[in-house]
Amino acid sequence: MDLGELNIRRADNGDTQEVRDLVFGILEEYGLLPDPEGIDRDLEDIEANYLNRGGDFQVLLDEHGEIVGSVGLYPIDRDTVELRKMYFRRRIRGKGLGKKLLANTVETAARLGYKKIILETASALKEAIGLYKSFGFLPVEGVHADRCDQSFYLELGEG
Repeated sequence: MDLGELNIRRADNGDTQEVRDLVFGILEEYGLLPDPEGIDRDLEDIEANYLNRGGDFQVLLDEHGEIVGSVGLYPIDRDTVELRKMYFRRRIRGKGLGKKLLANTVETAARLGYKKIILETASALKEAIGLYKSFGFLPVEGVHADRCDQSFYLELGEG
């Protein structure tokens, strides 16, 4: 998929360090703590935690091949997948790429046979929360990872 000057491709374990650097840097930018022994442990083995379990993990690349964004679909059960690690470097934010990548990710989840997408996020990530709400994600009460205080879900169509 081409997103203007950016390209998206499926990640693999060769991307692990660059994805970790992206995610951890953005968390710190928003005053959130990375948790490599907890909720962020999934980034240690992208292939085992996402791809081999029936999920997906995509990276957004700039014209130089640098990873400037990411998004993962982490299987929870047969019908439910969790949207994880959707982050963008500051220089590409505010250009509508989040909406395009989220639309692509929702289509991927449906194509993989999932009926529902869930996600957890932190109040500090105001832009992301606005994007999720504008896309039709609805708030839900639930257990949260330590750095998260909000949960959302989206029911996928039968098509």
